[in-house]
Parts: sequence; structure tokens; C-alpha cells
Amino acid sequence: MTAIATPPLKNQESISQPFVTDQWISATWDEFVQILENPQYVDSRCYYDKNQIRQMRIETMPVGSEHADDNTLIIFAISLYCTLATIPARGLTNCSYTKTGFQGCQPDISYYIDESASLAPRSNSVVNLDEFAVPNLVIEISSSTLNDDLGKKRLLYEQLGTSEYWVVDVQEVKIFAFEMLSGGSRQITESKLLGGLAIADLEAALKLSREKSQSEVGAWLIQKYS
Repeated sequence: MTAIATPPLKNQESISQPFVTDQWISATWDEFVQILENPQYVDSRCYYDKNQIRQMRIETMPVGSEHADDNTLIIFAISLYCTLATIPARGLTNCSYTKTGFQGCQPDISYYIDESASLAPRSNSVVNLDEFAVPNLVIEISSSTLNDDLGKKRLLYEQLGTSEYWVVDVQEVKIFAFEMLSGGSRQITESKLLGGLAIADLEAALKLSREKSQSEVGAWLIQKYS
């Protein structure tokens, strides 16, 4: 059932419109910022895109073990690959980003790759993309939001200016990887950012994780990447 979120307060007055969670709704940038600053939504994931008609999404759905397991494995696999291939990389989990007045997001995983790795922000605040670079690689782990991750969120990340966007389909054990182009995106089978890393190898690791422990999958990846 879709939840109705209690509106936050601003200048001691409540917003007249209640916020529906777990779907896209129309909202102003100021309303989005209030959601980010409200302790009630500290465990929620918030998205905003001024370029789309229905602009804000507040995700309150709990994260299950399959989602968490795939999230952990993807981070390990990318970090391992970059380590063995000597590709500078800095990965961030559930980091919040905003571009004032235009976009806001909190991807499951984001990476700064190559020269950008040294430019990755280090603070306890929401990353202001007016001041810092956009992460090169953004990944959403999708256990119940696949259509949205492939649709509205993909458009959001196109506008934001990331180089690659991946969606991990937890149910089908599949990865949809996209290269962001000027005015759109196209599906890819190898990551240009990561020196030709095959998406099929990551899918194989995910499938193996359904039968083996993470350490056993890690050993398989080390053999694969060495």
C-alpha cells in the first residue's frame, strides 16, 4: 500500500499538500529540500527532477536481504576489478546528491573513476553538484522498482550528466548497463569507464552468489580478473 507521508514544517507552518511516498509526485524544489532536511525521512531515499512532469519521489520501502546482498557483491566486484587493473576509483554507498533547483538523487552505488577519483567529495553533507563533480558511474539495485529505475531515474541521470548508469535486476539476476550520450543513452555490454569490464561477468558472479558464499564468489572473481 502506498504510504502518505506527514508534511514537514517550514517557518512553523505545515505544507498544505501531503506527500505520497513510493511514487513520483509533483513538488517544488523547496518542498524537496524540506524533505531532505526533515528527520522523519532520514531513512528514506529521495529523488527530484525538474525536467520531468512528476518531479519528486520519496522511497520508504525496506531493503531486503537479496537487494543488500547484490549491493555488497557489486561494490566488491567493481572495487576488486579496479584494484587489479590499477584504475583509480572511489565508491560511495547511498550518497545523496543535489544540483540546486534541478535534480536530487540517492543512488545505491556511485563511483568516481580515473581522474575524478581524486575529486570525490569527503564530507557528512549532501553532495552539492554545483561545487563537486558528478560521479562517473551510478548504479541502482532494483528489487521492486525496476520500471522506475529503467525509466524516470534513467532520464534523471541522463540530465545529471553521469557517464554510465547500471540497473541490477535482483529478481532476474540481470544487469542493464547504459552509456549516457548527448540527449539520450544506449545499452552497452562492456563498461568503457572500467576498461572494457564485461557486464556478463558481473551477471555470472551474481548468479553464482545464489549458490555460493560471497567469499567463494570473490575467489572466482579474483581468478577471472587476474
